[in-house]
Amino acid sequence: MIHAYDKNYLTAAQKCLARMLDYMVNDLQYPLETVWNWFLMSEISHRFELGDSTILAGTSGVELARRVLEQAGEPEPVRKASYAYDRSLEYWTGWAIAYYQWDTGLRFSEIEQAVPISKVRMLYTPYHEMDVRQFADKMNELYRAAKPETNLKSLRTLAEMSQSELARQAEIPVRTIQQYEQRQKDINKAQGETLLRLARVLHCSIDDLIEKVPQQ
Repeated sequence: MIHAYDKNYLTAAQKCLARMLDYMVNDLQYPLETVWNWFLMSEISHRFELGDSTILAGTSGVELARRVLEQAGEPEPVRKASYAYDRSLEYWTGWAIAYYQWDTGLRFSEIEQAVPISKVRMLYTPYHEMDVRQFADKMNELYRAAKPETNLKSLRTLAEMSQSELARQAEIPVRTIQQYEQRQKDINKAQGETLLRLARVLHCSIDDLIEKVPQQ
């Protein structure tokens, strides 16, 4: 599996996102869903998910929160950050979702569409006591349930093309298209030429065709 960025930055990324959510929710008293929406709309989230070291390792969670608030047009906070001995639900939520984004390479917005941040927080019990990889497995299960179609099928449907039409234009057997969409074949293991032909016809990138959440 190809991760979102170098693993050397993962621990710092988890702490940074965790502290951002903890500070904004528990110190500044903003609702978690509001905070997360501000983050998703900011350019910071895009830089974060791509592994920008100046964000992941060069910015504290409180600093990150202030930058998100600034981009959201909110007033600069005057309340200082508190540091509780016990980690909050929101701290764990940020820590866990940062791991999942790194593990899958999904965009934060893609994760939110399938598994809203409020639902992630509800996984605190029992997953905060488990290995984070078990949390990732649960997230994969929820993601697949929310988005059962393959990327290929979603893109083909969006393009209003039948399987036979896509097969004809891409010069690929229609049976192959069917097997990819039914997950009888793993499109991630397709030849580069096959992916390129599909991407050209569907007007997307090869990365858009790749399934980032593993099959069951």
